[in-house]
Amino acid sequence: MSQQQEQHVHGVAGLKKHDIKVSGIVFMLYCLVAAGAFGIEEMIPEAGPGMTILLLCIFPFIWALPISSLVAECSSVMPSEGGVYVWVKEAFGEFWGFQTGWWATVSTYITNGVYVALVSGYVSQMIPMSTLADQILKIGMITIFTIVNLLGLREVGTVSTVLSLLIVAAFLLVAIVGFANWQTNPVEPFMPEDYTIIDGLGGGICICIWMYCGYECISNMAGEVKNPQVIPRGLKIAMPLVALTYVLPTLGGLASLPAGSWELWSTKGGFSGDHVGYATILTENLGHAWGYMFLVVAIISQCAIFNTYLASGSRGFFVLADDHLCPQFLVKVSKNRGVPYVGILSLAVVTFILCQSDFTTLVSMEVVFMLALYIILPISVIKLRKRLPIEERAKKNLYWIKGGSGVLIYFCGLPIIIAIIALLVNGTDYLVWGLVALCTGPIAYIIFKKAFGGLSVNDPEGNPTNGFGLARGDTVRMGVFAMCAGAMAFFGKFWLHWYEIDWGEWGPDDYDTLGDIIPQVLNILMWAGLAAIILGIILFFVGKKADPIPPAKELDVEEVLNKYLNEEKTETFFD
Repeated sequence: MSQQQEQHVHGVAGLKKHDIKVSGIVFMLYCLVAAGAFGIEEMIPEAGPGMTILLLCIFPFIWALPISSLVAECSSVMPSEGGVYVWVKEAFGEFWGFQTGWWATVSTYITNGVYVALVSGYVSQMIPMSTLADQILKIGMITIFTIVNLLGLREVGTVSTVLSLLIVAAFLLVAIVGFANWQTNPVEPFMPEDYTIIDGLGGGICICIWMYCGYECISNMAGEVKNPQVIPRGLKIAMPLVALTYVLPTLGGLASLPAGSWELWSTKGGFSGDHVGYATILTENLGHAWGYMFLVVAIISQCAIFNTYLASGSRGFFVLADDHLCPQFLVKVSKNRGVPYVGILSLAVVTFILCQSDFTTLVSMEVVFMLALYIILPISVIKLRKRLPIEERAKKNLYWIKGGSGVLIYFCGLPIIIAIIALLVNGTDYLVWGLVALCTGPIAYIIFKKAFGGLSVNDPEGNPTNGFGLARGDTVRMGVFAMCAGAMAFFGKFWLHWYEIDWGEWGPDDYDTLGDIIPQVLNILMWAGLAAIILGIILFFVGKKADPIPPAKELDVEEVLNKYLNEEKTETFFD
């Protein structure tokens, strides 16, 4: 057996496994998903105080609980580095696995700079900074947490725990002070005057989804956890902790401020100008020093998010490279610490570059990446249920979603429906740039598969190729991709025209990037969508005859567990 094949048998290249406790998983999850309630301030004037509280209370049950349960079920049976990428790959093959890994990783590379830029903005409110000082601050923050990540996952967990405890304590204080100074009805008005239910949902649902995103990111590091069954346990604790951190301070804060002040809530609240926010509750009732203290908490919050996403995001291209779907230098790990240092350093460099930039277009692309991931994850769980029966999992005492087919439909169906709704109500610029970004996935797959060989390098019999050097059945898979993207573009044109122009009466100022040319963009969207649908149909039916998808092989639970629990290699790529 060759060295490459030996490495493939033993798992993901050279990662060191750590004895991470449930508490470590909980607080890493808390940082990945929340790190405080920052962001909800923008939701209150957009949706109304009543609608905001309602959505914050409902979304744990219709979004966070389903997503975290799906992640827990897959993490239990396939505790692999790469998480969702691996699950989708096992369910639907190399092409769809790559798309998922591409979406998750690129979105992290895009948005990590936001957290650094926010820290810079918060610090500048306390200490006026020159351009040079601002750059030094950004470099310092990136350097500190890059070093933490290079030390290993245990150190990331330790830092996450410390920062999370400070954040939770601060928001607990906001909740206590807010309830102690209750003076007004926190849910009045339910929505802004003249709002319909569609307006209220449109103003809040996208922010709410954002606030409850990130549970799947912990699975990217599962291959470095000695006992991966702590991940499902950690998810059970983290989900209600996040929800309580959102609901209680927001409810108490709204109740403690004068009637009508809900319109003034902003992420700058309590820090500058005439805005209000969580810091205002402490400032008004305990003194101005507490407002500065909360500004420090806001800085800590962004540092905590950056720290954990640097860990999660740096594993994305690493696992793709380990499957020969990315350049091989990305699979290198440090000899002493066993961490993917190339991925960590590359993400740090990209973060510094992007934190200087305008994020509007990039974030528009990232939103669609994440929503696409939340659509394919539930579908993969259903597929894996067929290949890895629950009865076999029960014999190994693995976690799975209880309650039969009805509960499974609920947990899988709701995220798909909510993600599609969010795609349609975000706006034309988000849908257009998002679809453009999605199309980079198949292009990148073709390039990397042709250049590096993909899964067939290590297992040519189990992963046969077609006449184009792609995986067998990729013609059909690309046809399905084109039809889905085309349908979203084609039908999205008619929905968005009604939602934004006919009914919504949006103007150019309501858009982030495309406001002046929306009618033309919608027409292009329609015709491009129709062309993609036709291309997809051709690829699908040609592929069915000339390049059919091979029959799925039966999977054995014990073999799958052995495969993913033994990912520490004996022979590795060291620097």
